Amino acid sequence: MSIFVIAEVGINHNGDVKIAKQLIDVAKIAGADAVKFQKRTIDLVYTKEMLDSLRESPWGKTQRAQKEGLEFGLAEYKEIDSYCKGKGIEWFASAWDIESQKFLRQFNLKYNKIASAMIVYEDLLNEVASEKKHTFISTGMTKFEQIDRAVEIFKKADCPFELMHCVSTYPMNDEDANLNCIGTLRDRYHCNVGYSGHEVGLAVSYAAAALGITSLERHITLDRAMYGSDQAASVETAGFIQLVGAVRKIEKAMGDGKISIHPKEVPIAKKLRAHIPFESHE
Repeated sequence: MSIFVIAEVGINHNGDVKIAKQLIDVAKIAGADAVKFQKRTIDLVYTKEMLDSLRESPWGKTQRAQKEGLEFGLAEYKEIDSYCKGKGIEWFASAWDIESQKFLRQFNLKYNKIASAMIVYEDLLNEVASEKKHTFISTGMTKFEQIDRAVEIFKKADCPFELMHCVSTYPMNDEDANLNCIGTLRDRYHCNVGYSGHEVGLAVSYAAAALGITSLERHITLDRAMYGSDQAASVETAGFIQLVGAVRKIEKAMGDGKISIHPKEVPIAKKLRAHIPFESHE
């Protein structure tokens, strides 16, 4: 089974559909399987006090202005939906509240995503699981008990899912990756396990691919110096194209693990072992 590569746009579009379309183009050119966004109902996700507090941004001087400036509504998502269909690439989004999850239903998307921050929000998990769509569940900032509960909810709802090992720092230091958790999650839950990375560079993602992940999610950006909290933990165009290409090569290189003489080795073995008595060739 090929690794399902997700290009995480998130909010790196900075509220601009043109930038979102450029990032969709990057994902398509690189060979990603899907692009992912984030959807929030601002007044449900954040408190009034927080939204009224000061924050300088391109959209104004308050947290509300910044959050609303980054949030796409129905018109923008209709445009994204149409654009992705035209490009032949899937899209989906991680909802941060139940109203946002219900909003996403109108697009009849194939996949759902539980962000690491939301894995402890059981009402949302139940809402998502009720749709019975394949769901990617990130496990950043969690303990076993919290992952146990999420898995229980999805199994009870008979909703297909896979876990994604994740460390929720932005950007993540390579030494914090703890990629051996991929095997730990697989052994404990007997399910497919992917990797959602926030590191700078590509090496850690390559290692994850070699550990048998079934999905790989990385944030993408047009420029890591752009405004936004996720930009520094994202991969630019050339890097993302390189990443997907390398992951596909790694998949092929892993093989089936069976020890045998490869057919292409046979003539070479005969040549290099020609001086050895025939009986020793066996």
